[in-house]
Amino acid sequence: MRCPYCKQDSDKVVDTRSVDEAWATRRRRECLQCGGRFTTYERVEESPLKVIKKNGARVPFDRAKIRMGMERACGNLPIPAETVDNTVTLIENEIFSKYDREVSSRAIGELVMRELAAINKVAYVRFASVYREFQEVGEFYNVLREIGDRESERPAAAQAEPEAKPAVADDNRRDEAIPGKRRTRRGAKEKHPGLFDTLPGDASGQTQQ
Repeated sequence: MRCPYCKQDSDKVVDTRSVDEAWATRRRRECLQCGGRFTTYERVEESPLKVIKKNGARVPFDRAKIRMGMERACGNLPIPAETVDNTVTLIENEIFSKYDREVSSRAIGELVMRELAAINKVAYVRFASVYREFQEVGEFYNVLREIGDRESERPAAAQAEPEAKPAVADDNRRDEAIPGKRRTRRGAKEKHPGLFDTLPGDASGQTQQ
C-alpha cells in the first residue's frame, strides 16, 4: 500500500482487527521509509448497488456519501465519531438487506433521518433542511413540529402513571420517629427545676406572679 505521507510503496502491517460487525477488516500499517502510520480497510466486493437520484440518474452506491452527510449534520455537536461510524454501518447493512440492485436516494435519506432523530435533534433538523431542500421558514417549522409531536408522547405516557408522593415526614412525625426526642426537654425540667426559667423568649421561662 502506498504511504500517504512519503508516497513510497513499502510498508508493514502492525495491527489487524475486524470492524463493522466483522463486515470489514481494519489494518494499521507503518511505512518502512518514513515511519508514518496509516489505516486501511478491506471489504467484500459485492455486486454494485445503484442509487436512483432525484433527476433519474443512476450512480453506484457509496457509503462515504452517507458518512459525509452525517458528519456535516453532526458538526460541532457532542456526537462521538464512533456513533457516526456505527450508524453508517447500520444504514448500509439495512440497505443491502432490503434492496438487491437499485435504491432511491429518497429511501436512503429517510433512513439517515430516522437514525439522526434518535441521536440528536439539531443534527436531524440540519440534515432535513438539506435533504428536503428547504426554501421557506415554514418548512423548518414543520420539522420542529414533528419533533415536538414525538416529544409530547413521552410526557403523556408519564402523566398516565400516578405521581409518587415524597416520603417527607412533618416535624411531629419526625420527632415521633426518634425515641425520647419529644421528652428530652420535659425530662431536663424534671431533673433541673428552674433551669429553663432563665431562657429568654421562652414561654416556659415566665415566672408566676
